[in-house]
Amino acid sequence: MIRRLSLLAVSALALAACGEQAAAPDAAAPENTVETAAAATNMAPNFTLVDSEGVQRQLSDYRGQVVILEWTNEGCPYVQKYYESGAMQDLQRAAVEDGAVWLTIISSAQGQQGYVDGAEARQWADRNTAGANHLLLDPTGQVGRLYDAKTTPDMRVIDEQGRIVYAGAIDDRPSSEAESLEGATNYVSLALAAHEAGEAPETPYAQPYGCSIKYADELEA
Repeated sequence: MIRRLSLLAVSALALAACGEQAAAPDAAAPENTVETAAAATNMAPNFTLVDSEGVQRQLSDYRGQVVILEWTNEGCPYVQKYYESGAMQDLQRAAVEDGAVWLTIISSAQGQQGYVDGAEARQWADRNTAGANHLLLDPTGQVGRLYDAKTTPDMRVIDEQGRIVYAGAIDDRPSSEAESLEGATNYVSLALAAHEAGEAPETPYAQPYGCSIKYADELEA
């Protein structure tokens, strides 16, 4: 696994654009819930979000497994760099094949760039052959704010006991250009490899970069 995850950090192909979407929420969708956690701990606060299929997914359901949280926005060029190149999907599939759970979260508010309903989220995942286990919808931004997610992408790696062992940027190249993937240090793959080796990541936090998450209170007048 360590060798495979390390190789994912250097994959690079062409970067292409993809359009943003906006639509009304799915009818009769289940409610999203969150739980507040003490800021002084590194325990991942529990939450429940509705996925693109309309099913409620609770973080605590995955206790005993490594969980990766990924904040995304299809209209963000930094996200497009990873998805159009296939680097994000490669990383997702490698992690899932090794037994981790990958949860992609969309915290864009309705009317903001990146907002999608369930059907649109499924279409986006299909177009990009995404490898995440579930695509979670957070239009109120409750979960994004709970985790202090700032940008897309913004990443968290959570261990089997529910501790956050890595948070922040996906790599060390704050660029939207696909060429920046070559030779980049992918902090997520390194955190997963360190965890499998029974070690703490050498870099437990890195300043996130990308597009700001389009939370509800950032709606333009």
